[in-house]
Amino acid sequence: MKKFKTLKLALAALLLGSLAACGGGGGGDGTLRLALTDAPAQQFDAVNVTIEKVLVHQSATAAETDGGWTEIALVGDPVKRDLKTLENGVLAELAETSLPAGHYSQLRLVLADNAVTPMSNSVVPTGEAEVELKTPSAQQTGLKLNVDITIVPGTVADFVLDFDAGKSVVSAGSSGQYLLKPVIRVIAQVGTAPTGVAGFVDTDLTGSAVTLQQSDGTVVGSASPDINGRFKMLSAEGSYTLVVTAPGQATAAVTNVPVTAGFITEVSTDAAPITLLPSSASGTLDGAVTLNDGVNPEGPAVDAMVGVLQNLTSGQTIEVAGGSVSNPDGIYSYAVPVDAPQVAPYVELPAPLVFVPDDAVAGMYSLAPHLDGFADLPEPVGPLAADATINKDFLFVSTP
Repeated sequence: MKKFKTLKLALAALLLGSLAACGGGGGGDGTLRLALTDAPAQQFDAVNVTIEKVLVHQSATAAETDGGWTEIALVGDPVKRDLKTLENGVLAELAETSLPAGHYSQLRLVLADNAVTPMSNSVVPTGEAEVELKTPSAQQTGLKLNVDITIVPGTVADFVLDFDAGKSVVSAGSSGQYLLKPVIRVIAQVGTAPTGVAGFVDTDLTGSAVTLQQSDGTVVGSASPDINGRFKMLSAEGSYTLVVTAPGQATAAVTNVPVTAGFITEVSTDAAPITLLPSSASGTLDGAVTLNDGVNPEGPAVDAMVGVLQNLTSGQTIEVAGGSVSNPDGIYSYAVPVDAPQVAPYVELPAPLVFVPDDAVAGMYSLAPHLDGFADLPEPVGPLAADATINKDFLFVSTP
């Protein structure tokens, strides 16, 4: 089973597609245009990054010292951007440049150095003071994204970099420090016409989060509904599952949501939002993830991620929770519903969504640890009972 998988530091980017839209460029060149958006980070009042350079290369394996890099001109001067202002499909122009026609396989985002300009990259934990966001790798070589961009003469290739701040910022134990472990999705768009999914959830669903997922549980977009319950996520063309979670509630899933390039699929309206779901007790899934790389002493796998997946009887897999393990101890812990998820097949508006409990999978989950360069370690767990804890540790081992 394909597991929870998103991008990590020393990043392998999840590319959702590559499309070119008419306009711009000339001769044998085309234009690459990039915008920036953000997935929700509910635990922070602000997540600030300062991007100084964006570089592109035709080779996915090119090192920063190799020739062949092209700098993509930033739109305006480097500025400290609060990613929290870019949630729910809000876009900020990032960079644009003319490029020779061809295929490009790597992007690098070079962030400002906090040692040179203090607080260039920072976070504001909810209700607390601003603190530095540590980005040691980014300051040296840039955040690496493996991509699949085709530049066609006389056209503009539009892409959105979806910076998932909620999964990218990791607390460094009790030190009070925060580390950047970037989770960035690269999403092809058609010019300025957005592609994706939008709708409304009931405003009584306090603390709700909405994700857009592929059929194997791979998250391709996420949003926090605004005060009116409105959410919007950008994606590539395809068929997806929309997942809604909220503390103390059962999970909801809308299956087979169609997305057409250049259009936003509306799944619900403000007059008929996705309503308050049945309440559900929670249980806890937790443990530690360690690494034996054959060189260093066995210790916490601080670059690992763990997803909590649920296999619906309709055939889709959904991610109910997930993120990076804590640093420096490599621990994960997620509270998840023990009652049945509510599942509705997508229907075109104005027909209403009809949710039915998937009782056969109540409390049944799979834990999906991932560490770049190692074989995946999926593990089914459950049934999970109310107020109970299932502890599962994982060990990644290098093979010769």
